[in-house]
Amino acid sequence: MSSSPLFGIVPAGQPLITEPASTPSPTSLLYSLPTTKHFSHIVVFMLPGIALPPGTAAAIYLAAASDVANSGSGPNFKFLGAIGPGKESAMFKVTAGESGLMIGVSVESEDAIASQLQMLAANKASNPGSGSVAQPGTVVLAQRIIQNAFNFLSSFSGAAGPGGVEVVPLKAFEDWWRKFESRIRSDPSFLEKQSD
Repeated sequence: MSSSPLFGIVPAGQPLITEPASTPSPTSLLYSLPTTKHFSHIVVFMLPGIALPPGTAAAIYLAAASDVANSGSGPNFKFLGAIGPGKESAMFKVTAGESGLMIGVSVESEDAIASQLQMLAANKASNPGSGSVAQPGTVVLAQRIIQNAFNFLSSFSGAAGPGGVEVVPLKAFEDWWRKFESRIRSDPSFLEKQSD
């Protein structure tokens, strides 16, 4: 593989990481994630102009940094997913431990990655609550956003306008939008966590 950076990793709200902490083999890279701030998602992507060898893709793995440093038999990496031609980036939900996390990127055959993706999909289907919050559908998310706005704006109702119709000032909607955007930035998954 090339000596120039191949992949970029961005933990939510953190700077871009392009330099691996180590290169255990010519086709494997390890990246240290920051421990200074909490984040719940990471994005992994191929840098512009990077092409993987034909018939390969990049498998993405996660391990605790302490496992990687202290492991005599090899760290316990969890397969997260893959990127490659046609899907140059992916976002993953992670849970950071106190010891920090390592992302492993391994260039592997597309067939090997396809079978891991099938196993991952089967595990998620049989254990929908394991490892991450089940993703609600678009309609459910839209309903939750509207419910959030309605709950906020209903506190401003009461002043009847022409024809006896309740009026909510536009400034109230602007206030809701600012607060909603701020909450999304601080916790992108808060709508997913709401119970129906």
